[in-house]
Amino acid sequence: MTDRQVPQSFAVKVNSVEQLGDVLSFSVSMPDASPMPEWEAGAHVDLFLGDDIVRQYSLCGNPADRSCYRLAVLLEPASRGGSRAVHATVKPGATLTIGAPRNLFPLAKDGTHAVLVGGGIGITPLIAMAYELYDRGTSFALHYAARSPVFAPFLASLPFADSVVVHDCSQPENALFSPGEVLGGVADKTRTHVYTCGPAGLMDAVFTAGETLGYAGSNLHREAFSAEPVTGGEGFEVLAAKSGVRVEVKPDETIINALKRVGVKVNVSCEQGICGSCVVSVLEGEPEHRDEYLTDDERSDQIALCCSRSRSPLLVVDA
Repeated sequence: MTDRQVPQSFAVKVNSVEQLGDVLSFSVSMPDASPMPEWEAGAHVDLFLGDDIVRQYSLCGNPADRSCYRLAVLLEPASRGGSRAVHATVKPGATLTIGAPRNLFPLAKDGTHAVLVGGGIGITPLIAMAYELYDRGTSFALHYAARSPVFAPFLASLPFADSVVVHDCSQPENALFSPGEVLGGVADKTRTHVYTCGPAGLMDAVFTAGETLGYAGSNLHREAFSAEPVTGGEGFEVLAAKSGVRVEVKPDETIINALKRVGVKVNVSCEQGICGSCVVSVLEGEPEHRDEYLTDDERSDQIALCCSRSRSPLLVVDA
């Protein structure tokens, strides 16, 4: 494993806490009030929530403000323990352990305009992007689409409120948010970058609209909160070379679960393909990648075992 797969962790103190519908918004700072580690818009941190629960959440404050980090966590109806733990334990004065910021969704350095499209809780990293673009003096438009737009009052209070458009999808006349209309209204599409975060359907629609309207693929950017494990299709075999164990991965199970079934222990935390803790080297075979963590170069010889699969009948991994 590489160093970035084992992020540095440190203790922070919870400051302000605000309940916004099903979203818990809060800030954390260093216990001794020293500056927080530097970060750039698009970054996220690991929250260590006890009982081996580690989850990743985007930073949504101003990157220039190092007095604290701001986060917002939606209480997921189908929570596997992470969001429930946040809502139950994050109180003013509480101590949390977090990982150092990591950025898989950075702002491009070029371009003269940006369109930010956030759906629901996906607005969080885009708020940080808006702060950074505002500080750079780069023009942008931030579109926030939600059935329950709990962030609308907060967005209206920000210095760049004039660049924010709220699409209240709870209203019948606004129920169908149109990425095509938003992206089609941009004058110079060759020098505009588009960033989207939210439900997969929204991000897919933004990408489809961008491609149809002639935006360069390199100018379309997305952030996924998780990767869906691949199941179904043909089964295959995995040989854990270090352990000397060979196991069949059934069509309805993940590699992690198959290895666990035969006693092979692999480090795992998020189980969603975004933290990198379960990444191992591929010694033989062709992976089918489904993670949001590895770069294209790293995918040539590594795999995230929690969510990816195999295109070849046999996959040999360093586990």
